[in-house]
Amino acid sequence: MHELPQNLANGLMLGLMYGLIAIGYTMVYGIVQLINFAHGEIFMIGGFGALTAYAALPHGTSLWLALPVMIVGGVIASVLTATAAERFAYRPLRTAPRLAPLITAIGLSIALQQVVWAFYPDGKKALSFPQFGGDPIGLGSFHLQRNDLFLLVAAPLCMLVLAGFVRLTRTGRAMQATAQDPDTAKLMGIDTDRIIVVAFALGAAFAAVAAVAHGLRYGQVDFAMGFLAGLKAFTAAVLGGIGNIYGAMLGGLVLGVAESMATAYVQDVPGMHQLGGGAWANVWAFVLLIVVLLVRPQGLLGERVADRV
Repeated sequence: MHELPQNLANGLMLGLMYGLIAIGYTMVYGIVQLINFAHGEIFMIGGFGALTAYAALPHGTSLWLALPVMIVGGVIASVLTATAAERFAYRPLRTAPRLAPLITAIGLSIALQQVVWAFYPDGKKALSFPQFGGDPIGLGSFHLQRNDLFLLVAAPLCMLVLAGFVRLTRTGRAMQATAQDPDTAKLMGIDTDRIIVVAFALGAAFAAVAAVAHGLRYGQVDFAMGFLAGLKAFTAAVLGGIGNIYGAMLGGLVLGVAESMATAYVQDVPGMHQLGGGAWANVWAFVLLIVVLLVRPQGLLGERVADRV
């Protein structure tokens, strides 16, 4: 039990990253009722965009100075990919049966993986990501890795910016109206196509921030990292209530903490010593999803974007 604070801290860090990615899922679903299974690859491309931006800087540039450039590079790469996907892959299918864009999203996910695998230098293996040096920071009974400081600051800041944008800006209010009733919103003069592009772009930007945090936390990026992260983020969005942007972050935190706790303690339960450890972390994450769907199918908050923001 003396390791409980550390395990909680690890779970919260993991949950913040899942929540940032999950926001993209839930925003797009809340407005166009589309589960964008290519969103994990948007996250992955953000990581490679950040790494490319870092490689373009003069050798020896301090990571503190390089970090803003890396964030901008990752955001640009993710946003361009997401908006292009919306324009050329999803928009032509907006009036098609719902299964068509879902299959397209899965195909796009595989295609983006292969593009990075084939064309990025050394894309076939994990690439080293710059990290902050130094010992962990001691905070009472637990320690915080220096590379997690970025995530600890960036995730709450992103949520505050998003909340302010949705509540206070004209575009944010148009997003709420489009999520509530796109046909009526169009009759009221709202350019729903532009609003949908904004939703894709915002979700991609948050995914890019999460990709930078992932690179800092694990010290590497690779072309396949978006697959499992995307599934976890989708799980977080469903846990929180698909379509609710605050629920996405809450679902991410719940998922991260549950995964960390299960990894650390399930093996200590009599008769379950073979079901613990890191190898079973993904299994317990999806077990949690099944339990929540059985008990509360609408998710923890269970409201659409328009009803909550």
